[in-house]
Amino acid sequence: MTKRRGRHPDKALTAVQVRALKVPGRYADGNGLYLVVDPSGAKRWLLRTVIQERRRDIGLGGLTLVTLAEAREKALSYRKLAREGGDPLAERRIVRVAVPTFAEAVERVHAENAGTWRNAKHAAQWRNTLRQYACPELGERTVDRIDTPDILRVLTPIWLEKPETARRVRQRIGTVLDWAKAAGFRQGENPVAGVTKGLPKQTSAIEHHEALPWAEVPAFVERLRQTKGEMVRLAFEFLILTAGRTGEVLGARWSEFDLDQALWTVPGARMKGKREHRVPLSAPVLILLEKARALGDGDGDGLVFQGRRPGESISNMALLMVLRRMQVAVTAHGFRSSFRDWAAETTAFPGEVVEMALAHKIKGKVEAAYRRGDLLDKRRPLMRAWCQFAGGDAGQTNE
Repeated sequence: MTKRRGRHPDKALTAVQVRALKVPGRYADGNGLYLVVDPSGAKRWLLRTVIQERRRDIGLGGLTLVTLAEAREKALSYRKLAREGGDPLAERRIVRVAVPTFAEAVERVHAENAGTWRNAKHAAQWRNTLRQYACPELGERTVDRIDTPDILRVLTPIWLEKPETARRVRQRIGTVLDWAKAAGFRQGENPVAGVTKGLPKQTSAIEHHEALPWAEVPAFVERLRQTKGEMVRLAFEFLILTAGRTGEVLGARWSEFDLDQALWTVPGARMKGKREHRVPLSAPVLILLEKARALGDGDGDGLVFQGRRPGESISNMALLMVLRRMQVAVTAHGFRSSFRDWAAETTAFPGEVVEMALAHKIKGKVEAAYRRGDLLDKRRPLMRAWCQFAGGDAGQTNE
């Protein structure tokens, strides 16, 4: 049983405390109202009161749907009804809100998390994977009637054939059902928790972010320049020379660049860490950008690396296909590791400068608190040296 962690009855919860509470348990707000934090992290409201001489617990809904003020208002109305001899539970059954289907829940979770997606493409992928793989089996079923065997039927056909996709589908189904429990639409454990026990072991583990040894990067860049598809090639070389993340590069817009200052400012909304990141641009990178502008429409707010359709960026798959054609068993993201190893093994640049270039969070709360700048001036010679090593003469690009 979950250990209760309450507060003194005279000390009501505050909205700040409600958002900050993480440890599983039951937290008192006073007058029988509690905030329950489940082991999964979901939060819900509970009213403990006496109904017709019997102590009863009444769920008031999850925190995502019911605010602190609304929970207090509901609790007050139920206590008044109980004092007058009524039965709040019976009344609530009469006006019970319809339980959504899984397909409806997917749309609601997707909409409620609209401000948290890293980019539009990630948001679309999250919803589309559930529509494609989960909704054919679960879509018309209400979320309170979904159990482990149902999820097993979704995952079994793709568990070995598409292991990485299957793991993502499993995680996303779990997110939807966590929301359903927090919203008061289902009870008990999330059925996703035990589904793996009924699935075969995935023997072919996926190697994430496999990196090219740093010494082989110049030869790779030289070969890259001979591949077909100039815009894709430019995007890939830009990614390598800036040590950027794939999503940040492919989503880059001209409005983020100050070419006079040789600076690319990635807004926090597009960064993994949700913090603005400034990238110094060396001369070879500026040449790559000139070529990209000549190939695109040069719109002041348009995408730098445009795909085949107007307004769409190059896809991650385009970079993957380049690697497959070159028969190099690495990932685009892995070139960040190549950059990190090169800097550590062949240069004297301080580690914190290299970490800043990679937009990594500073380890250690004290150091992070005192370091307000981003070491931009110290990163400029680092990136020039990397471009020189990697063969960053964009003018050599051939069609």
